[in-house]
Amino acid sequence: MLVDSHCHLDFPDFDGERPELIARAHEAGVDLMVTICTHIRKFDRIRAIAEEYPEVYCSVGTHPHNAGTERGIPVDEIVRLAAHPKVVAIGEAGLDYYYDKAPRDAQAEGLRIHIEAARQTGLPLVIHARDADDDMADILRNEMGKGAFPALLHCFSSGRELALTGIELGLYVSFSGILTFKRSEELRDIARELPADRLLVETDAPYLAPQPRRGKRNEPAYTAMTAAVLAETRGVSQTEIARQTTENFFRLFGKVPKPAHLAEAAV
Repeated sequence: MLVDSHCHLDFPDFDGERPELIARAHEAGVDLMVTICTHIRKFDRIRAIAEEYPEVYCSVGTHPHNAGTERGIPVDEIVRLAAHPKVVAIGEAGLDYYYDKAPRDAQAEGLRIHIEAARQTGLPLVIHARDADDDMADILRNEMGKGAFPALLHCFSSGRELALTGIELGLYVSFSGILTFKRSEELRDIARELPADRLLVETDAPYLAPQPRRGKRNEPAYTAMTAAVLAETRGVSQTEIARQTTENFFRLFGKVPKPAHLAEAAV
């Protein structure tokens, strides 16, 4: 069993095709998906998708690109929305200095608000970090000093130091199709070094399709391709990577009920 810990099933790329998309995921061994919120003001659409499909869960939060337009949403509102049974994470929130689509102070403010929501709910914060390693590390250290919170560095493509800082602070690290790209040797070196009990896999679909689908629309079924490269990178079997990343997912995303066969195996 594999889990796509981060996709965007509400995006128009998938309109009219979600049942087929989910069926293909099951055929590839991807039994659960978390569809990630990027606009709190559009959360109703995301929640409806999670409610419609038993194998789909969701998050609630504001992407850093939208931190300017959704500035000022209070922690209490995020916490209230997170009480829904299908909401299993906070975010995605973070810092993106590559596109800089929102003022950096708004991104940092939004990140800290989402951290507090994660702290209050106990749900993992899905962190987006791009070209902002130093500021992200500083905020994470500062906020962790105020009180622990569960979190995940999603679609990891940052430097080794941020990865190790995250691990030191108790975070998990998730790899997407970027791991499979020919020029991602540095990223594979990081993936090889990190502890096995902190690794997850994802698609970030519809973006970042792995090799050999690069440049085409991504979908949850392709989680299996990234998992295969992660297994090869770490010198273990695909079965072992599936077992470990799924176990890690349920440890971090504790609100998601384990399927019966996994719950029985843990007894």
